[in-house]
Amino acid sequence: MKFPILAYGHPTLRKVAKDISPDYPDIQKLIDEMFEAMYESSGVGLAAPQIGKSIRLFVIDAEPFAELYKDMTEVQKEQLKGKRVFINAKILEETGKEWAFTEGCLSIPGINEDVIRQEKIKIKYLDRDFKEHIEEIDGILARVIQHEYDHLDGILFTDHLSSFKKRLLKRKLENISKGKVNVDYRMKFPKK
Repeated sequence: MKFPILAYGHPTLRKVAKDISPDYPDIQKLIDEMFEAMYESSGVGLAAPQIGKSIRLFVIDAEPFAELYKDMTEVQKEQLKGKRVFINAKILEETGKEWAFTEGCLSIPGINEDVIRQEKIKIKYLDRDFKEHIEEIDGILARVIQHEYDHLDGILFTDHLSSFKKRLLKRKLENISKGKVNVDYRMKFPKK
């Protein structure tokens, strides 16, 4: 894996990422390397800020969820299939019932918490060929997209937790930033 995953506390994870154009240097290679880093880390999504690139790009392959959750609609299962690239994404709407789901993050290993998000999104984005799409997505895939999209705005899933829960996790988060965590993929720790 060429890129280490940035750990909680790294300043790049808190920056608002910038849009990119088709002439961004080696963009296709970067996308392929992001998928490689995501798979090697056993993730289903990875945002460019997590590898130190403050650009509006994230990749997703959430197909493993199709086997875990059997009660999905056929449309939801179809949406989960294959690799997906989101460039310069903009969530246009978040609608539907709010629901809790346990989230984790490659930048915050060992911590998984329930996060409440709305069930449906309408998103505008460019694919890896810079072709524009506007799509309505719900269920698990909407959740994965919302999580990765947050990274582009410098937001981590822990920011959605109650202040009480954040206080309970404070020491664990501090230990992650110091590299006091067991992971089986390369990471870059800001306080190590």
